[in-house]
Amino acid sequence: MENKAENKAVFDAESAMEVVKELRDSFVTGKTKSYRWRVTQLKAMLKMLDENEPQIVAALRDDLSKPEFESSLYEIQMLKNSCRLALKEMNHWMMPEKAKTSLTTFPSSAEIVSEPLGVVLVISAWNYPFLLSLDPVVGAISAGNAIVLKPSEMAPASSSLLAKLVADYLDSSCIKVVEGAVPETSALLEQKWDKILYTGNGRVARIVMAAAAKHLTPVVLELGGKSPVIVDSDINLKVATRRIIVGKWGCNNGQACISPDYIITTKDYATKLVDSFKCELERFYGKDPLESKDLSRIVNSNHFDRLSKLMDEEKVSSKIVHGGQRNEKNLQISPTIFLDVPVNSLIMKEEIFGPLLPIITVDKVEQSFDLIHSSGGKPLAAYLFTNNKKLKRKFVETVSAGGLVVNDTAVHLAILSLPFGGVGESGMGSYHGKFSFDAFSHKKAVLYRGFAGDAFLRYPPYTPGKLTLLQALLSGSIVGIIRALLRWFWA
Repeated sequence: MENKAENKAVFDAESAMEVVKELRDSFVTGKTKSYRWRVTQLKAMLKMLDENEPQIVAALRDDLSKPEFESSLYEIQMLKNSCRLALKEMNHWMMPEKAKTSLTTFPSSAEIVSEPLGVVLVISAWNYPFLLSLDPVVGAISAGNAIVLKPSEMAPASSSLLAKLVADYLDSSCIKVVEGAVPETSALLEQKWDKILYTGNGRVARIVMAAAAKHLTPVVLELGGKSPVIVDSDINLKVATRRIIVGKWGCNNGQACISPDYIITTKDYATKLVDSFKCELERFYGKDPLESKDLSRIVNSNHFDRLSKLMDEEKVSSKIVHGGQRNEKNLQISPTIFLDVPVNSLIMKEEIFGPLLPIITVDKVEQSFDLIHSSGGKPLAAYLFTNNKKLKRKFVETVSAGGLVVNDTAVHLAILSLPFGGVGESGMGSYHGKFSFDAFSHKKAVLYRGFAGDAFLRYPPYTPGKLTLLQALLSGSIVGIIRALLRWFWA
């Protein structure tokens, strides 16, 4: 009997098919398309966040030892901001957008109508398990879709709480959470979706994209990469150092897709920069950072071992100039800075996604751009600290990344009027604010015409005169139209 019960509980392709069918049946009723339904769900999500903040903070502490400060600000408050913006602007987002017409279709009018795509799948990541799960869901709801959310199994406490809260607060006939690991995700990916948004790494993204391609399903891929920080010498060093620290170790201890991955500065300035890091890191996290309550732990032993391997590589281990402490039992690694690591070392070949920060030196700060370009990738973010206007301009013009920030790190994530997404290896598509609504909407072109102004020129028999006049009409040239008409009458 027990085996039968266990087999019945397995979420396989058949189970996934049933979930999708149920959601499609709900979507077909038109329920999710109504403004009222969308508002009700977003208000319910706000209520869910308000009433369960202590539980959410506790789940994040269980999964990552994430400080309450980070959990409350970067997960809960940012989600609330997304909900409130959608509630404020959604009615405007839903309105048809007027479009210009031309002489070709005169008289006529046109508009662009945003319609929901249908049933969408959101596969989220473990590092920000609430923000990266529910922020895309906010966009999917505001656009009027039915949704399946697949949280990461690597943050089990958060995944379990998400499943419970979504079932308790949101419309379970239109929004569902499916928990599990690879088998469950594979079962979901076998189904036909109207869009998939995946947050994670490039390896899994290729699997997601290949599965989506079988059904011609569009995807948004939010990935990562090696996000560089260029540090010039004409800056407020203390402020710059603090902002890099907060963007690196103050964001889940470096386990963030937009975390500064490595620094490029000049040989002459590197020592000052390292000294400033040492001073500010001790001020923030104390003499023994492993005792600090303000640093997250490494998510699991696999990632701990991966990061240890990067640290212990022979040509890198001797380059540690600050930190390096580890506690394998507690999955802790202190903020660790390396100076002048070889560019062909492991730590410079893959996204670090942890509390390690290499510093690469160049003779002139302008050489930083060549170093970034030679890496071959386009990161999710890139940062520059300078007061030099020419350097700022060159940075914006030449560095290709998902987002750029000058004189700070990571804060662009909080600006909901900016799209958040990658380019090339760091992803495709974007979301946040109106961009989230657009990501889960189809922009439907609509042209309205009456029966007046029927142009006989369109109809056979075709003649050279008709062709000339229609070419002039399509070009939109008034002079060309007049000339074509004159030729027509003179013919």
